[in-house]
Amino acid sequence: MDTQPAPFVPPAPKPRTSPPSTLEMIRIVYRNPLELWGEPTYNEPWISAKGAGGPLVIANDPALIRHVLVDNAKNYKMATVRQKILRPILRDGLLTAEGEVWKRSRKAMAPVFTPRHIFGFAQPMLKRTLEFVTRYEAGGTSDIAHDMTLLTYDILAETLFSGEIAGEPGSFENEIDRLFETMGRVDPLDLLRAPDWLPRLTRIRGRKTMAYFRKIVTDTVKMREEKFRRDPDAVPQDFLTLLLKAEGPDGLTRPEVEDNIITFIGAGHETTARALGWTLYCLAESPWERDRVEQEIDQVLAREPNPTKWLDAMPLTRAAFDEALRLYPPAPSINREPIVPEMWRDLYIPKHAAVLVMPWVVHRHRKLWDRPDAFLPERFHPGNREKIDRFQYLPFGAGPRVCIGASFAMQEAIIALAILLSRFRFDTTAETKPWPVQKLTTQPQGGLPMRITPRHR
Repeated sequence: MDTQPAPFVPPAPKPRTSPPSTLEMIRIVYRNPLELWGEPTYNEPWISAKGAGGPLVIANDPALIRHVLVDNAKNYKMATVRQKILRPILRDGLLTAEGEVWKRSRKAMAPVFTPRHIFGFAQPMLKRTLEFVTRYEAGGTSDIAHDMTLLTYDILAETLFSGEIAGEPGSFENEIDRLFETMGRVDPLDLLRAPDWLPRLTRIRGRKTMAYFRKIVTDTVKMREEKFRRDPDAVPQDFLTLLLKAEGPDGLTRPEVEDNIITFIGAGHETTARALGWTLYCLAESPWERDRVEQEIDQVLAREPNPTKWLDAMPLTRAAFDEALRLYPPAPSINREPIVPEMWRDLYIPKHAAVLVMPWVVHRHRKLWDRPDAFLPERFHPGNREKIDRFQYLPFGAGPRVCIGASFAMQEAIIALAILLSRFRFDTTAETKPWPVQKLTTQPQGGLPMRITPRHR
């Protein structure tokens, strides 16, 4: 007799049953864009409508998504609204650069993210995680959302910068929250495509925070250059060194080097942190799933000390992480804009239309998933995951601009989960009432306070 309880359905906005007024829409987009989408968005293969800033196309059909992101990617540039939010923060970093600048940056960074390099990062990832979890030895309650940001910052600093980032991690964590609160939100004027000379009040508040990040980057680069001068042989061959070596007439300019450092410090740790937090939360609310994951981790750690092997050896752990990425994709929206109008089947996509490929919606689409709102890691168990269309599951995007750090993030996440869950049990408390909010990433409003108990005394 099967006694497994009904699957956990984690919190998410209910699809709207009527369209909002323009004023209401602007308010929702500023507060939390995830609350904007209605029933048709979760049921139709695509939607073509008139939005506040012009024509709008929502692409949910995997074949249409493939067309926009891969087959005809050359006709789709980054959307104007997205660039207005991100470019003030990242400038010509990899997430926001276009054309030749993007090609140069991608080429310069490719060597850092080869499988050989990624495997080389496994031991430092393990070392930092083991150091980090000592804080939980006495048990107690902690905000896991906050903690995971600190952990992934530690890992990023160790792997990509060999522990040599200027500034204090604690103050950094507070500032990154402030950055996403101010700079990382849609300003109503952007939505209405107002001219750039009109000041965006949301961004004015973020200028001080932005200056803080720029200073960290400048100081980090100076520290490394001094090391180059003192003892070139002692300089680590990490992400920072590779970027600086790519500087030159045929490579990156100094501002582009700095923009990419800020992109990886900001976006590179934040996305994985959010995914780890949501995974621990969903497992805590699904103890029967957590039991299976803990058992798998215990067995693998008992026989396999090499962390580069853990990702392949822990299919249930990976499935739980993949399912949390499905329900709470760190990057909930991919925005494009056609350079010239085109027809796709019987859908007309006009020039300058806002074309939205939204992992948040696609991952919860009624026609693509069975019980789409439930936490069901078995979807990603071996034998099941192969049936999922490449373009219905997009936690790292797709096409030429697929996330360059996807393998890095997957290895980091499995190593972190293996250590966290082998040593401690994470349980929700009466105060654990997260609400997903889109501010660049899918963040848990109210944090993730959880009770932590050592598993082995």
